[in-house]
Amino acid sequence: MEREIDYAAIAPDGIKAMAGLEAYVRHSGLEPSLLELVKTRVSQINRCAYCIDMHTKDARARGESEQRLYALQAWRETPFYSERERAGLAWAEALTELSSKEIPGSLQVEMARLYSEKEWVDLTFAIIAINGWNRLAIPFHKPAGSYQANIQHSSQ
Repeated sequence: MEREIDYAAIAPDGIKAMAGLEAYVRHSGLEPSLLELVKTRVSQINRCAYCIDMHTKDARARGESEQRLYALQAWRETPFYSERERAGLAWAEALTELSSKEIPGSLQVEMARLYSEKEWVDLTFAIIAINGWNRLAIPFHKPAGSYQANIQHSSQ
């Protein structure tokens, strides 16, 4: 049985806690473009249609190019992303696929080179948050397509 469950109405305190983490990440100082790329990529890996729709709309509203959004699944094979974005995307993939792969030491070296410790931890919180949002939206069948970009308040 597939039915949408309004998890925000059922557990508002849980959503408030998740929104608190999202607010922390949003105000962490990390580049909004990096955050939207990471949120979109993690949502692609997790196959969360609602969150892919949300974060591609938010990225476009912030000025992200169609080319970079379309190529995101193949970011390693394109020249469209900065060295810092590439490391962040690799980190996001490694943490999202944590149960099936070991995090390479070379990736940790690259992260330490391109991110301050605070940025690294904050990016990790962003990855934790989007994985959590995906894990709410997918099983409770949050429908894709209805989200309207609101770059002032972007959660999930």
